[in-house]
Amino acid sequence: MEEDSWLWHMYDTVKGSDWLGDQDAIHYMTKEAPHAVIELDNYGMPFSRTPEGKIYQRAFGGQSLKFGKGGQAHRCCAVADRTGHSLLHTLYGQSLRYDCEYFIEYFALDLLMEDGVCKGCIAINLEDGTLHRFQAKNTILATGGTGRA
Repeated sequence: MEEDSWLWHMYDTVKGSDWLGDQDAIHYMTKEAPHAVIELDNYGMPFSRTPEGKIYQRAFGGQSLKFGKGGQAHRCCAVADRTGHSLLHTLYGQSLRYDCEYFIEYFALDLLMEDGVCKGCIAINLEDGTLHRFQAKNTILATGGTGRA
């Protein structure tokens, strides 16, 4: 495995966002990404492994080394071709340790904004079509892999 750097990861992510991404958030995400992978591993996420027992990392579009001048990076940790499914189940398993209320089959329609701060969302229950207002101190938009941040 070639040497990699969070700075190169940040460069690729900013470039991939056409320089529109929140660079402070991208800085944090790319610097903390290895710690997040270790945390997921400790939670029991069944990462694919190399023969040496290390977490398998594969190449993914837009990943480069040395600020785009050093070839293809292999920084995408994977669970075969079921990474998203495994991530969902790993995090769901962890959430069961806490007193959580789950809202299954809800779709967020709009964010509730107040003075530029997100205070929740309006969502539709896909089973019966009812609208619900969720107020929250924190709102997380889980839209896919961190490549979409």
